[in-house]
Amino acid sequence: MKNTYQLYFEDAVAASRKLHLLSKDKVNIILNSLADELLRNTDKILVANQLDLDRMSVDDPKYDRLKLSAERLEGIAQEVRNVVGLESPLGQKISENTLPNGLELTKIRVPMGVVGVIYEARPNVTIDVFSLCFKTGNVAVLKGGSDAEFSNLAIIGVIHEVLTAHEVDVNVAVLLPAARDATAALLNAVGLVDVLIPRGSQSLINYVRDHSKVPVIETGAGIVHTFFDVSGDLEKGKNIIFNAKTRRVSVCNSLDCLLVHQRRLSDLYQLVAQLAEQSVILYADEPSFAVLSGSYPSDLLFSAGPEDFGIEFLDYKMAVKTVHNLEGALEHIAKYSSKHSEAIIAEDETSLLQFLNAVDAAAVYANASTAFTDGGQFGLGAEIGISTQKLHARGPMGLEELTSYKWVIRGNGQIR
Repeated sequence: MKNTYQLYFEDAVAASRKLHLLSKDKVNIILNSLADELLRNTDKILVANQLDLDRMSVDDPKYDRLKLSAERLEGIAQEVRNVVGLESPLGQKISENTLPNGLELTKIRVPMGVVGVIYEARPNVTIDVFSLCFKTGNVAVLKGGSDAEFSNLAIIGVIHEVLTAHEVDVNVAVLLPAARDATAALLNAVGLVDVLIPRGSQSLINYVRDHSKVPVIETGAGIVHTFFDVSGDLEKGKNIIFNAKTRRVSVCNSLDCLLVHQRRLSDLYQLVAQLAEQSVILYADEPSFAVLSGSYPSDLLFSAGPEDFGIEFLDYKMAVKTVHNLEGALEHIAKYSSKHSEAIIAEDETSLLQFLNAVDAAAVYANASTAFTDGGQFGLGAEIGISTQKLHARGPMGLEELTSYKWVIRGNGQIR
């Protein structure tokens, strides 16, 4: 006898076979309708979101990720419209060639099929994943965390209402129960789910990678560094560091560790002074601690130990490390980076090029905030995650990264 989860997955597979029947124009009409309905259902979604928020401490780093507002829902709806405005990659010719025997080979983009996503307390992911999957002809099988259960149920309800109104099988968007056994079922859905993408903490990502029998695209945690070089511009540095750390501390592109060239320690207080306004706690190594003592608020300044580096804080906390030179910064990043986003603040072109070429990360910045590592900011409309691996996709994953390809061969009776 089949269990409930087996039926979920089989329904998803059956729905995926029908998606190719929808025209690109029809897909865009449905997504625009979804954006409209999200705004019309703002009150209902916020009521559900508050039920989730009431179960979580406001001091939990995930609280900000979980929290929705009318303004955030407007932003989410706009991201859906952004996806509508993008060209669908489906059917695009990647390459074409005619062989000496007359066979015509064309390599074209096609859907992955059934895309599973496991995520934590981020209800916006429910919309982002569905809109990107739907645009690329994929079925989305969603496994949200229990922290966002009510929010996700409200959002999937709106999605299903829109699909039903347009006579589309609602199983193109499947929300699995929040129970843990749903995760186990998804990890073992071999032959039913084509690819699995985890979004969340490093522990979640590690668990999915270690236990999944379904192919995984790893979206790693963001342990983010910014190096202030000996040639760095002080005003640029102040603004970049403040923005990268405080714009939104609970997201994966926020700054975790500031690396400072030893010859610029005299400028360190000016670089971080504004952080005190947001009560950012600094864990400073011995040289930087000595410089900041007596100037940066004592209740926000602590001596750093080895355990304070290589940490994704997701909070108003940041480590500070002094390095002797650019090579020292590169060594520190190589040791502690999660290969997400890394940045340098420098005016010397040689230093910039060496950093950009040497750092192994999905996104490497010169004189800009790492807060830009985001699918929307990169012009992808939205993102299904930020891949830190190197196979298939790397960095913010948009429409193209949700496609595979196939070879189409046309002949005229050729045999081998």
